[in-house]
Amino acid sequence: MLDHAFIDAISALRDAFDAAFLERQPFEEHFQSDVLLGDLTWETTYGLPGEGLPPHVVAHITFDWPSWSQTAYRQWYVDEILDRLPAIEIEIVFRVQNLIAAADPAVVFQLTEPTSPLIGNDRLERAGVTLEASSSEDAATPEHAVEVTFEGMYELAEDALADGASQQLDEHLGALGGWIAATLVKLADIR
Repeated sequence: MLDHAFIDAISALRDAFDAAFLERQPFEEHFQSDVLLGDLTWETTYGLPGEGLPPHVVAHITFDWPSWSQTAYRQWYVDEILDRLPAIEIEIVFRVQNLIAAADPAVVFQLTEPTSPLIGNDRLERAGVTLEASSSEDAATPEHAVEVTFEGMYELAEDALADGASQQLDEHLGALGGWIAATLVKLADIR
C-alpha cells in the first residue's frame, strides 16, 4: 500500500462517506497526475442511496494536491523540516439534475449554508450557484440542473503527516460526510 498523506486523506473521506451512508456513483472516480506541473487530483461523485441512474442529487468532490504541497511534504519527510504546511485544495459541487424547470437560485442559497463545518482550522466557502439548461432535438422541453459550489483548503498539521495512523484526518474530514449527506437531502426537495 502506498503510504502518503494525500492517499490517507482520500481514505479518511471515503470512510466519512461510508459512515454517512452515501453511495459512490459508478465510473465517477478518477485519480490523475499532471505530468507537466506535478499536481495530483482525485475526483469522485457520491449521492444518496437508492436514487438510481442518473440520480436526482449528487456531490462532485475534487481534492487537489498541488506540487508545492508535495515539495513541503517531501521536505518534512526527508529532512524533517516543516517550513510550510502542505494543503489539499477542496472543491465540492452539489448538483440537482433532471429538473423540468429552472431552479430559483434564492431557494438554493436558502437551502445551503454559506460555509461548511470546520475542517481542521478552516471552512469551505460557498462560491456561487450555476443554472444549466440542456436540449436535444428529440426533447420537447429542455432539462434543467442547478449546481452550488463550495471551495477551500485543508492544511495538514504535522500530526496528520506522520504515518496514516493519526486519527486527525478522520476527525477533520469526517465532518464532511454528514454535512454532504444533509445538504443532499435538503437539495433533493428541489423538484
